[in-house]
Amino acid sequence: MPNISQRALDVPLSPIRKLASFADRAKAKGRHVFHLNIGQPDIATPQAAMARMRQVDIKVLEYSPTEGWASTRAAFAAAMRKFGVNISKEEVMVTTGASEGNQLLFFSCFDKGDEVIIPEPFYANYNGFAQIADVVVRPVTSTIETGFAMPQIQDFERVINNRTRAIFLNNPSNPTGAFYPRELIEQLALLVKQYDLYLIVDEVYRDFCYDGQEFFSVLRLEGLEDNVIVIDSVSKKFSACGARIGTIITRNQDVMEAVSNYGKLRLSPPGFGQLLSEFLCELDDSYMDNVREEYHRRRDLVYERLTHMPGVVSYKPGGAFYCFAKFPVENADHFCQWMLEEFEYNGATVMLAPGEAFYATPGLGIDEVRIAYVLNTTALNQAMDCIEQALVVYPYKKVRDMAAIG
Repeated sequence: MPNISQRALDVPLSPIRKLASFADRAKAKGRHVFHLNIGQPDIATPQAAMARMRQVDIKVLEYSPTEGWASTRAAFAAAMRKFGVNISKEEVMVTTGASEGNQLLFFSCFDKGDEVIIPEPFYANYNGFAQIADVVVRPVTSTIETGFAMPQIQDFERVINNRTRAIFLNNPSNPTGAFYPRELIEQLALLVKQYDLYLIVDEVYRDFCYDGQEFFSVLRLEGLEDNVIVIDSVSKKFSACGARIGTIITRNQDVMEAVSNYGKLRLSPPGFGQLLSEFLCELDDSYMDNVREEYHRRRDLVYERLTHMPGVVSYKPGGAFYCFAKFPVENADHFCQWMLEEFEYNGATVMLAPGEAFYATPGLGIDEVRIAYVLNTTALNQAMDCIEQALVVYPYKKVRDMAAIG
């Protein structure tokens, strides 16, 4: 039998889905599994947009242009204005989710062996995108004790070399929920300009900023029009993950031409998803205001519960709908699998994402997990009950004196 490629063997496993088979077996045993491992919102996709989709009368679902329908690109451009960003539809390319946008940028902005600087922990699939493109991820580490605040500027500068092509951020962060304010973005922008790097920012969670914090898009930075690239998506903000629609936004026309050339290889982004995205972008602010308030409540609940679990370290994230927690266990990967295989409380258990795979530095995150607070508050409380009881009876605990931090 022919062998598969070494490239396929080397693809990093996603920590978000790696335990899926264990969750399936737990369900087969009759256990209810609370899924806190994946950012799949339970909030309904806006019904006004769905109603408009049901009224669409299409005789032929044809290919769109590679860059997406002009009307879809214009809708995304218009949606950016409430964040103080003025762009044209020619500066927007529609992609098959933010994931394809990331992959196209890794192909278009980097040569083999080039390096990208990313604060860790980071969205684990970035490792996969980099591996496919033969790009080296150079991490700068943030820690749970600081709430995963952005590393110092000198930490970024310390790892810049002649192969460095870009700094990559996710703001607010998946997986940590860390929020990077304007002053930190502007400090980083000076470094980007000094070394003439790309500044690529995944802004998918920009609508979910808490405690009165105001989001600042890197597209507002002056003098970096050819350096800045933004990735966006309708998946999380509108609970439309299955639409598979994202965007690349940049004023750098060389980058836009390059990603378009790669995009031509897949012909066009999804047609129905583009239509739905136009309807979503045209919604008034009331939907997003209500959703943001709901996630704010969920964040506060999870933080409050974690702070009262003995030996657990956590923090209050400033955005998105994720947080990390450090558990008093020797190995969080084993703990997460054990919960699915051997533990239940009131007929239920919890699926979490082990933290180690969100780091590029070996050995970090081994006792950490990512929690996605994407369930309603009743379900979240029940899931927190399960985690609390599991930590009591888990046989491989680490003894240490820890308290949650604010």
